[in-house]
Formats: sequence, C-alpha cells, structure tokens
Amino acid sequence: MAKYSSSHFKILATAAIGGLVLAGCGSPDAEQNETTGEPQAGGTLIYASGDAEPDCLDPHYGGNYPQGLIATQYLETLFTKNEDGETVPWLAETSEVSDDGLTHTISVTEGITFHDGTPLTSEAIKANVEHLQDPDTASSTGFLAVEKVEEVEIIDELTADLHLSAPDNALEESLSMHWTAIQSPEALDRDVQENCASPVGTGPFQVESWDREQQINLVRNEEYVSPVDTDDEDAVAYLDGITWRMIPEAATRYAALQSGEVHVIDNAQPDTIQSAEDTSLGHLDSPRPGASNRIELNSSQAPFDDALVREAFIRAVDVDGGVDALFFDTAERSHSLLSSVEPLGYSDESLFTQDIDEANELLDEAGWTERDDDGIRMKDGERLEIVMPVSTNQSVPAEQSLFEQFQAQASEVGFDMQINLLDLSSWYAALAEHNYNLVSAPYTKVGPSVLRILYHSDSIEPAPSGYFANNAQVNIPELDEILMEAEETTDDAERAELYEQAQQIVLEDYYVLPLYDQQNHFLYAEDVQNMGDTSAIAAPKYDNVWLNQQ
Repeated sequence: MAKYSSSHFKILATAAIGGLVLAGCGSPDAEQNETTGEPQAGGTLIYASGDAEPDCLDPHYGGNYPQGLIATQYLETLFTKNEDGETVPWLAETSEVSDDGLTHTISVTEGITFHDGTPLTSEAIKANVEHLQDPDTASSTGFLAVEKVEEVEIIDELTADLHLSAPDNALEESLSMHWTAIQSPEALDRDVQENCASPVGTGPFQVESWDREQQINLVRNEEYVSPVDTDDEDAVAYLDGITWRMIPEAATRYAALQSGEVHVIDNAQPDTIQSAEDTSLGHLDSPRPGASNRIELNSSQAPFDDALVREAFIRAVDVDGGVDALFFDTAERSHSLLSSVEPLGYSDESLFTQDIDEANELLDEAGWTERDDDGIRMKDGERLEIVMPVSTNQSVPAEQSLFEQFQAQASEVGFDMQINLLDLSSWYAALAEHNYNLVSAPYTKVGPSVLRILYHSDSIEPAPSGYFANNAQVNIPELDEILMEAEETTDDAERAELYEQAQQIVLEDYYVLPLYDQQNHFLYAEDVQNMGDTSAIAAPKYDNVWLNQQ
C-alpha cells in the first residue's frame, strides 16, 4: 500500500510532476467531474464504505483490503510505484542490493517525523519488520512480504541492512504496500488494542478517534513534510479531515451520495455506475494490482482432485455472457491469473471457452456416468456435489448473480453446485476448515510475486495469522521451483519467462477460472475536486483533494 510523489504537490503543480503519479501500477480512470477553479482549504470529506469495518486500523495486523484503503491516508511506505510501474523510493531515499541479492541496504529520508513526534530513522525499519514477523501481530500479507528477511542490521541513524535468507527481487515491490507501511517504533511498543485503535504514521492525515461500527475520524497532519522534493513549501492536505463511515447496503450508500450526505462511496455497483454516467457524479475506476478476480478449485479433495472434473466445470460455465449481462461494461473479462495492471500476465483464451459437449465428455471420462433422479451425476454411489462459500462482505450483488448463473449452467452437465452466503468471519472459517470446493478469494499484492503466495505449496500452510493463500491447494514441486527462481533471478527477461511458465502450469491444469480484475469503483460528488491519485494498491488518496464549498 503505497504513496505517490504527486500526492503532496498542490494541484497547480500536477502537470510538472506527472512522472510520479500512479494508480495501482497504472493510471486510474477518473471520468466526469473535472477539476474546476482554485483549490480551497478546509472542510471534512465524508467517505462511505461498503466493506466490512476493519477489526484493526493497523494494516500490519491481519492484512485485508479495507485496512489498506483507510491506512493509505495516515501511513506511508518506504517505496512506491511511478506511472511506468517502476518501484521508486518514497520514505526511503536510497536502496542498494548486494551482488548476491542477500542484502538490501535502505536509507530513509532525513527530516521526516511521525505523528507522535518520533523522528524517522533506520530503527523504524527494524521495528516494523520485526513487528510484521512477530506471531502476536498475526500478520498475513505483511508477514508474507518480509518472511525472507532474517535480520535487520542498523548501519547508522538513517541506514539499515536487510539480510535475507534467499534473494527476493520483489522485496521493494512488497515494501510499497500499506500492509508493510512504516509506523512509529514508539507506537508499536503499545499493546495491540491501543495500536489497532490509533496507528501512528507519517502521512498527511492522522487518526483522531474511532467510533466502532459508526465511523473513523481522521484529521489533517499540520506538521506533514513530503519525503520527496517539491516546489511547494506547504505540503499539508487541503482537507481539515476525513470521516470514514460504514454503510454496508449499496443502495443506501448511493442514496447518501445523491443526497449530499456523503462525498465519496466505494463498492459502487455496475448498474449504479451506469446510471451515474448521466449525472454530475464522478467515477474513479482503479483496478487493483496483483491477482485477477478468479474462482479457485480445491484440488486437495474430491471431486476437483481430478483434473478432468476441474476442466469439465470450467467448460460448463459461460463467463463471457455473464460478465456482459451483469456488469454493464464496468468489468472486462480476464483470462489471466494476474491483474491487467501487471505487465507480466499470461493468458490463453482457448482454455476457458464454454463447451457443454466437451464438459459432458470429460465427466464421462472421469467416471461420473450415472445420474440420480435430479439429473446430478453419480460415481460409486457419490453425488457430484461442489460447495462454494461466498462472502457477502466481499462480493457485490452482480458477482453473486454471476455465481448463480454458473450454478445453473453447471447443473446442466450434472454438477450439484451449492452456494453458501456467509458473513466475513464465517467465510474465513469455512476456508480455514477446507470446507469448500470452489472459492473466489480476492488477494491484492503489488507485482507478479503474488503468484508465489497463491500457488507455491508453502502457502498451503497458514501464515501466523492463520490465513493461507493457496486456496486451490496446488502442490507441484516443479511449479514451486519455478516460482522461487522467478523471485531470485536478477535478469528481467528470465523473470518474465519463469512467471509465464508458472502461469501456464496453473491455467492449463485448470486449478483456476479467471474472471476479471478485482473491482475498485468509486463514485464521488460534484464538489469533490482533484480526485484521482491512488496508492500502489489502487486506494484513493485525499491529501491533494479539496472541496468546492462555494
């Protein structure tokens, strides 16, 4: 979860500094509601989220997307991404990697201060890596990002050496995410509950208070200093603050935006986005980096331990028709494991063409030749049942409708597909108990190294948080070796070739059904000006946003 250098440049300087603007490894698509007039200071922006309220405002703890979405406002990262998708320093000033790839030397920018007055030094790098690796932190995304760091050695006040157990060419990409953002070492010494309630960073806003199940109140950091050189002596945000409200119901969120009760809403629904095109509302389309949105087939248990059955299910369903009918041109069909904002994605459309006849032939070949009175296929007295838990907090209604279409289409070839709608905690529990055959589990990480987290056999085992990422339960030694080599090589062409090989293995063995990019749609009111800057994980940033209060 990262920052952009343009974030703290005032709007009049935007054109001059465009080289450091990025949205999730690609420029965001901000439509309508163009910036007009001179910037105005003051006012509180009201943000309404449809995501489940975070359990903890410290994104080191756990590591889900809603944490990154809000933490982007008050925490900053060592690195970020520029408009070309390159990893560049942010809180870090310089970074060097040893010839053997086992030592990363990072120097932080001098003169940066945390919200609690603690200066940013190399000690902060050490404290934050150790916090991420501490089992008591229960980190998932952050822990996996720095798990190869064996020791952080303090060299001087501003410089630290990160000694690795194996080369990791994705380390700086991982340190551009807010799940690894830098927090005050003094604040990290507090107990978990206190740090969860008010993380202390260096960002343009800071946490003032948290009214649980109601709202989170952020206020402007009056002492903010940009880590990069700017021509603007006053880098503080325009807004007095941000009120972050939780409004789970999509129609209620949109009504609140239309009435002027809130300024920005997330999780905008496809039909709502379409209807908003004829209004004065603005639309920010900012797909997340890392993995595409996809269905993963659990290969560790029947019936998807058989590749023929996995392919049969994938051949039975019509993703293209469902996306066209339900998403109103707000989502583009993907055939890749990686998001469209990642440059190393590989796809083969022919693997995912619906073919009912072939699906039936594959099931016959796999031995599912009998049918019961309901038309469900049978084998050795067992019905061809598959269970898909769906989180009501993470899945939009259009996506749930898409899964219901798959359910109907799969039944035509003899699958009994059961969709279980669950709240977020119950959904996590179902995954932890391996009580699923299919699952759509969003995972956001900057860079193609997300493939190791999702498909290396090590990820079958849970991280300290209890979360495991290899939901397809892929366990292929050859793939493990390819993924490790891809992270360790210093040759860009070799890295690209290895990631292509890895994706071919996963896709051609039908462990995954790609759907589309992880959706990130935001609608905003006419008086919200200069909306568009986002972090490396495609979370909107508000330090350069202002409200037209005339």
